Amino acid sequence: MEATVKLYTYGYREVRTYVMACLFVLGNVALPQLFHLIPQGGIIWLPIYFFTLVGAYKYGWKVGLLTAIASPLVNSWFFGMPAPAVLPAILTKSLLLAVAAGFVAARFKNVSWKGLLAVVLFYQVVGTLAEWAYVGDLRLALQDFRIGLPGMLLQVVGGYWVLRRIMQK
Repeated sequence: MEATVKLYTYGYREVRTYVMACLFVLGNVALPQLFHLIPQGGIIWLPIYFFTLVGAYKYGWKVGLLTAIASPLVNSWFFGMPAPAVLPAILTKSLLLAVAAGFVAARFKNVSWKGLLAVVLFYQVVGTLAEWAYVGDLRLALQDFRIGLPGMLLQVVGGYWVLRRIMQK
């Protein structure tokens, strides 16, 4: 099922770019805190990526990049998660997600679960390869595919639902 949605591309000289990025960063701070109440909730549900996906898809890759960079850093600084040792891998995946979501939204100008699935698979596959290069351990790099499938599903289904709700308003 597809839905045409009004998508935006804000520039770095616009205040609303930073306002929207701050709102999505706040979401990416609050959501992981909720999921960390569940044992291994962060690595199962991958909540730090959720609002990066929504922000980049709806408001463009520039909002997405700001959200992708700030979210893991703010979470790590204030809450110690993600741990500094895993920040390079998480930042890489976040940046890949922001660029892919912004590209798919701009290219197809609609919201579809197939498009969101393609974005999630892209950032996870390429990000896993990058993580493997960082850590040198394929088993560790494949953790999101071994444990985080519910989180990937949440991103596709939840992202689709949130984007559809945003477009209705």
